[in-house]
Amino acid sequence: MFKSGFVNIIGYPNAGKSTLINSLLNDKLSIITEKAQTTRHKIIGIESTNNYQLIFTDNPGFTKPSNIIHEYMNKKVKESIIDGDIILYVVDLSSKSIEYGDLNEKLKKIKVPLIIVLNKIDKVDQQILENISSKWKTEFNNAEIWTTSALNKFNVENLKERIIELLPEGPKYFPDDQWTDKSERFFVNEIIREKIFNYYKEEIPYSSEVVTEKFKYRNKVFRISSSIIVERNSQKAIIIGNKGSSLKKVASQSRTDLEKFFNQKVYLEINVKVVKDWRKKSQQLKNFGYN
Repeated sequence: MFKSGFVNIIGYPNAGKSTLINSLLNDKLSIITEKAQTTRHKIIGIESTNNYQLIFTDNPGFTKPSNIIHEYMNKKVKESIIDGDIILYVVDLSSKSIEYGDLNEKLKKIKVPLIIVLNKIDKVDQQILENISSKWKTEFNNAEIWTTSALNKFNVENLKERIIELLPEGPKYFPDDQWTDKSERFFVNEIIREKIFNYYKEEIPYSSEVVTEKFKYRNKVFRISSSIIVERNSQKAIIIGNKGSSLKKVASQSRTDLEKFFNQKVYLEINVKVVKDWRKKSQQLKNFGYN
């Protein structure tokens, strides 16, 4: 009996969804930063064996929309609730400020297995854990409640075994050697964007996008040319920094990670371009892959 299915991971920003999917796959599929709303696109990660094919999807964080990107992100979460074979709903145990009503009401109506993952168990004491667990058990009678620390991989392997048990019988949707649905260019963009989130503060990470224009492999070297897109000239100046120091740091760190990712030497060129108010322009968002 071969088992396969789509395991869709959803939650609010900063719940640790991306850390969880990376731990479940034992690989770095999604970028991770301390800032909320790092994940903007739905990303599929695939693990294939002789007995099963696990297809994890890391979705953007569900949030109160304040721009078109947020609307796109929420749309992807809602789609994942509908089309998943198993839903993992990741909750930040340490958060005290999130109202979960919008997503909870939708999840109470689903017919597929639902696992509520109370994540960041390392951030709370036993009493808080028991109180929060009791609350979720009371609210959801159609769900299993699991506690994890995705960062420390606590209880992650046990959770994965349970997910495999819940997988339905099904065909092999992807070839054995395929591990994601995204292109190499996508991961170049994400690795650079991760450095932007880590290095810059306030609005800069959220006002920026990365586009890779040239991607060639020649003489055992990846030659990559990418652009960081921002909305205003003042943001461009911050990205570049004094005498280009900030941009050089982003490029250097990105190149190091790209060489690890491709296991090849990388020549990386990064430019900065201004596209005024790109987050408010539907056509521009489509050009950047927000469909």
